[in-house]
Amino acid sequence: MTAQETSAASPTKRVLAVVLFNLLVYIVIGLPNAVLAIFVHQGLGYSTTVAGITFSLQYFATFAARPSAGRLVDRIGPKPVVIGGLVTCVLSGLLIAGSGLLAATPLLSLGVLLSSRLLLGWAESWAATGVIVWNIRRAGAENTAIAISWNGICSYGGIALGAPVGAKLSLLAAPYGGLVSVGILSAALPLFGLAIIGFYPAVEPLPATSKPIAFSRALRLVLPHGSALAAGSIGFGAISSFLALYYSVLHWEGAATALAVFGFIFVVIRFFFASQIAIRGGVFVAIVSLLVEALGLATLGLFQTPFAALVGAALTGAGFSLLFPALGVLAVNSAGPENRGAALGAYSIFIDLAIAFSGLFLGQVIEFAGYRTMFATTAVCCLGGVLISRSLGRRIS
Repeated sequence: MTAQETSAASPTKRVLAVVLFNLLVYIVIGLPNAVLAIFVHQGLGYSTTVAGITFSLQYFATFAARPSAGRLVDRIGPKPVVIGGLVTCVLSGLLIAGSGLLAATPLLSLGVLLSSRLLLGWAESWAATGVIVWNIRRAGAENTAIAISWNGICSYGGIALGAPVGAKLSLLAAPYGGLVSVGILSAALPLFGLAIIGFYPAVEPLPATSKPIAFSRALRLVLPHGSALAAGSIGFGAISSFLALYYSVLHWEGAATALAVFGFIFVVIRFFFASQIAIRGGVFVAIVSLLVEALGLATLGLFQTPFAALVGAALTGAGFSLLFPALGVLAVNSAGPENRGAALGAYSIFIDLAIAFSGLFLGQVIEFAGYRTMFATTAVCCLGGVLISRSLGRRIS
């Protein structure tokens, strides 16, 4: 049985049924966020740069997997690609647990953890790309914004949910503390997804009316949208990679709470204000989003207090929330309906690369100039994204 593209009376209900699989994967992504950098830096004894690279490696893998995810979705349909993502996510979770068990051997533990991050990045790419295109087909192309918005709600809602849970699990007594319990839960959640996905009807790939576009061509089509997205994604990379370590260095409590607030505000803004994209246009929403995000990151850089950090995380989440769908609707539709997977994969690469390189680059900024300079640098990047978005607005008009 297959479910073909449809303009359903209740597109949101159709989207919610499938976006569950993305939620499971992103909870897994969020579980180690509050403990990963601390584990690598303080537990294994490596530098903040190595801690940043460990976090960012997931996004390098996501970037590497985007072309294959987009091509496979267009060729064989989204459901098999989502299944592949869930299987890879299970393997990643098992390796996280293994890294925790090997903490007494730092080099081996780090190697296993890096392997886990690679697999998790691959899982994220396949699951997210497959779920979005699956939902576009289920809800109808006219509801692309709904499909992308709910995907983001579950993505960052999952991260917000996973971070405090992972922080609590890491405090368990040996042998379940550290990353061990985090890894066990990280394997169990996608296993649940695999157990129920067989009950979901697939959609057949759309027949191509022309030769599928090359990925390089899709990349050129979405370049302006993706460049603005990348400028804002560096701020998300700073929050995800280093906020918990920032709290730890200053001996503050509440890092997991700050990460949860970031995710909660992200979800609230996406839920209540996503409709503004259709009303005011993607470029306008992107510019406002980047300005709010810049304000949040500047707050983190200027005021070194727990309250300011909490406010800064909240503002950064509010600003980052609508950036992806604001420009994503234009990007996904730029290559035609039969090439949505390729366009989505190409567009998503920009967030992958921005977060991946931010872990490496921002870790070095911290080592040489400190956390406040690092947060200020990311705020400037957001302002650069405003200029790119304004340029894109002139091109559209």
